[in-house]
Amino acid sequence: MTDAGRPVLARWHVDLPDLSGRRALVTGASDGVGAEIARALAGAGAHVVMPVRSRAKAAVVTQRILAETPDAQLSVRLADLSSLGSVDGLVRQLLAEEEPIDMLVLNAGIVLLGDPARHVSTDGFELHLQTNALSHVALTAGILPLLRARGSRVAVQCSLAVKHGTLAFDDLQVERGYRPLRAYTASKVALGLFAVELARRSGAGDWGVRVALCHPGIALTNIAPAELRGRRSPGARLGRALMERRILSQSAGEAALPALRAVTSPDVSSGELVVPSGAFELHGSPRARKPYRSIADPLAAARAWDVLTQLAGARFPAEPGTPPLGPGSGRG
Repeated sequence: MTDAGRPVLARWHVDLPDLSGRRALVTGASDGVGAEIARALAGAGAHVVMPVRSRAKAAVVTQRILAETPDAQLSVRLADLSSLGSVDGLVRQLLAEEEPIDMLVLNAGIVLLGDPARHVSTDGFELHLQTNALSHVALTAGILPLLRARGSRVAVQCSLAVKHGTLAFDDLQVERGYRPLRAYTASKVALGLFAVELARRSGAGDWGVRVALCHPGIALTNIAPAELRGRRSPGARLGRALMERRILSQSAGEAALPALRAVTSPDVSSGELVVPSGAFELHGSPRARKPYRSIADPLAAARAWDVLTQLAGARFPAEPGTPPLGPGSGRG
């Protein structure tokens, strides 16, 4: 495994099954933890679809994967999660291909640390909420027929911040007292609540899709160094030094392990959360546990589902006993 292009000796691993003939879609696969998830799945034989904003960044990752696994099957697709129209274009392309998706990893995310300005997407949504949550809701709804075709596994990448995070339904887009970390945490709590309800609905409606949540712990990827470099305090310098020495963190490859276990292991049940097993869940080999209290409330999960699907224009099959929405799903 590598971290920022440098060889890193992995301290933990996940034994992946033979994934030959399986198709995986990984968002955020052009960098950091997502690139390591794509690398591992491709190395195990899966055909990995990589929706990206930048072809140049994707080219670097694909070259790296092909250097390690020359026969890797990789498909790069352009998609910008800050635009629901772009997500819709990806959905239409995938549906037209009519190829089932066996594994879906909702990994992409942004955190605009150090930027005090509140950013809004072209669709009018706070940027963390749209990129981290709404676009993943729209994508999942749109390709649900492909997920159901072969009983897909879905891994929803949350964050350690969710453990003590909250979602203010009366200020979903963090218009009051905006701070980037608060907006990021709220978006990941929203995504976690959506995942919990997705798992419940799949089971109740016999969709055949198994959903597990996960978080990577702490990894020194491109997000953290930029923030730490911008701070000159002794505490920030110490924090960066500890992360670089992997005392408080882990490599991107190690941080990919919870998602890999969530999306491949038969021992992980639908609705479970896979986290690093080390101190404070900062690093360590992945283990399954119950979801955090912040996302475990079924009433909050159902409410988040209703709000997020409405904002994203996403349509899923109706609850059992109610009239169906019609063939497939997607943006309404």
